[in-house]
Amino acid sequence: MNLKNKVEDIIRKHYQAQAFSGSILVRDHEQFFASGYGFANRSEQISNTERTRFGMASGCKIFAAVAICQLVEQGKLTFDTYLKDCVGVSFQQFHDDITIHQLLTHTSGAPDYFDEEIMDDFEELWVATPMYSIQCPGDFLPMFKDQPMKFNPGEKFSYSNAGFILLGLIVEQVTGTPFTQYVEENIFRVSGMDDSGYYRLDQLPARTALGYIDDEENQSWKTNIYSVPIKGGPDGGAFTTVRDLEKFWNALTQHQLMGEKVTKQMLTPHVHSNDQVYYGYGVWMLKREDKVFKYLVFGSDPGVRLRSTYYTKSKAQAHILANVDVGLLPIAKSIDEMVDSEQVRNG
Repeated sequence: MNLKNKVEDIIRKHYQAQAFSGSILVRDHEQFFASGYGFANRSEQISNTERTRFGMASGCKIFAAVAICQLVEQGKLTFDTYLKDCVGVSFQQFHDDITIHQLLTHTSGAPDYFDEEIMDDFEELWVATPMYSIQCPGDFLPMFKDQPMKFNPGEKFSYSNAGFILLGLIVEQVTGTPFTQYVEENIFRVSGMDDSGYYRLDQLPARTALGYIDDEENQSWKTNIYSVPIKGGPDGGAFTTVRDLEKFWNALTQHQLMGEKVTKQMLTPHVHSNDQVYYGYGVWMLKREDKVFKYLVFGSDPGVRLRSTYYTKSKAQAHILANVDVGLLPIAKSIDEMVDSEQVRNG
């Protein structure tokens, strides 16, 4: 069975009750497959393709990490630089010893505006803070800057959206450039990601999928325009395509974005999350036999799903973007199995 048939067999097997809508790209050795499924726009019956742009949710935290690593390589920061020394904002209850390394690895202990350990409804945030008012990193500050620390810096791993907002503020303070502009100019353009950007939800370009939230009970749906910030930033909300994700991983691993030394530091498993899962700088890692099997970024917002994977040994890649609330793990696990079998055959 060829790669196309394998992937489409996975989709048929796992998405009977709720249809998959999105794009998939898999490149493994000489095999390549990319295709779209479902609709980018249901009302107009516009189909998704491999060149459709989708929201990335938290998957784009890796861009904030790359931006910081670039500034470290340029000598403008170090990973041990303290937050208090590079952001001109008063955080009265924050610990003085929070470092950039801790922000990058979710070990800072800083309070979060959306703490995923105790909250699960992202839409609730916009009841008190209108989503259309969130347009840059600084707009998030009133939601967490006066809150107490969760724990002492470096004490443990605790996934933090606010930590990456702070990293975005650092990029802005050091470069004098809006965070989204910095990423678009120094990461997207350098990588050849011409179909990626931080688009406003009320100014989406052509070939951009709307995010859909389905109400199975009432047999209805709505778009996610009132469910996420109007413009993305350091912790989530960029738009990309499966083709552009492949270009990004190529640029990162081939040291086009920064040199080998800093890239290696970014892709080091700095902190243990659970089981065989570790975290580097803005990127998850799965270990097997004490070696990194794959690098992974994933994201989930209302009407947005992403899993983007780079397999370290084979250099294979698998990217899944969706504009509906469906789990992507069944596809991802099946692709893992395919890549495993290919690696065994190819030594």
